[in-house]
Amino acid sequence: MVNKRTRNRSDGAKTRIVVVDDHPVFRQGLADLINEEPDLTVCGEADDANQAVGVIEQLKPDMAIVDITLKETSGLELIKDIRVRHPNLPILTLSMHDESLYAERALRAGAKGYIMKQEATDKVIAAIRRVLGGETYVSEAMAGKMLSKLVGAAPGSESSGVECLSDREFQVFSLIGQGYGTHQIAERLHLSTKTIETYRANVKEKLRLSNAAQLRQYAVQWVASKGSG
Repeated sequence: MVNKRTRNRSDGAKTRIVVVDDHPVFRQGLADLINEEPDLTVCGEADDANQAVGVIEQLKPDMAIVDITLKETSGLELIKDIRVRHPNLPILTLSMHDESLYAERALRAGAKGYIMKQEATDKVIAAIRRVLGGETYVSEAMAGKMLSKLVGAAPGSESSGVECLSDREFQVFSLIGQGYGTHQIAERLHLSTKTIETYRANVKEKLRLSNAAQLRQYAVQWVASKGSG
């Protein structure tokens, strides 16, 4: 949706940002925070992927801020879609989910930065400006982890464990860990049960698990260890 608070204002050369988040209270708070900056303005908002694509197409913003968890699909899928449609549009992922779970996936999908919602407001603004400046933004801790992983990886080595799952497989795995059954996951992701069963089979194979019970137990324990967010 076009932001009525800013549409009729004379903003001069302000940098225009679209915010995509399915929590209206948070979306309002983030818009207020951004609009307090003298050179930034939120020109539009969306609460799902379809609306986001339309708003971005209509308004041609300078930047998009996208949440990981949206109503109809994963923010990762939306980021990939935006990257195809608007390859030069910088994207910052702002999420409640721990960066250790999603930061690398968001960057691989096409985002230029990842910051958690609980970070201080000055860090949020700093992340926005870093991404607008053409740089990549993650926390210092995450940057160190990613660098250590890169340096420590043996040439030609392959990922193992949960890290080896594709984004969609990881999404299905996470939902299994949160207690969702196959039919519930299919409804939530707008996919067929057969497709979900295929993803489950792929996950079991990659994680070297023998049956559905082992998969469910492993997923539940993994989500619990990560705090699920």
